[in-house]
Amino acid sequence: MTQTHHESGICPVANAAKLFGDHWTLLLIRDLASGCRRFQQLQMSTGISPGVLSSRLRMLEQAGLITRKQFPEIPPRVEYSLTEKGRAAVPLIDQLRIYGEQWLADTECPAEESVKEMEEAEGATASTAG
Repeated sequence: MTQTHHESGICPVANAAKLFGDHWTLLLIRDLASGCRRFQQLQMSTGISPGVLSSRLRMLEQAGLITRKQFPEIPPRVEYSLTEKGRAAVPLIDQLRIYGEQWLADTECPAEESVKEMEEAEGATASTAG
């Protein structure tokens, strides 16, 4: 049986969807597009749980989309910012915003329920994997 482009990992659309396909990645890039942010600022602006936020920030750093800068201070201070690769994704976020304003403004967005459901599902996945 032969693999499709999607399955073999050479489809650029599939690769981008894999990287940007979750709710939190898009919101974190949106927030970081306006400059450096600290962990608590990102948590407050998105409503993401601390555990999921830590996981997403690590993933984005490993993917080369953000940098993490730790300052030698007490108490410790860490700031996150977009890399060049991360800034290249900002126009994608802008286009999603434009699409949402034009085509989804009148539809009810079940964001609050889906956020809770996603966090619960991710928590269940993490507990079964570990």
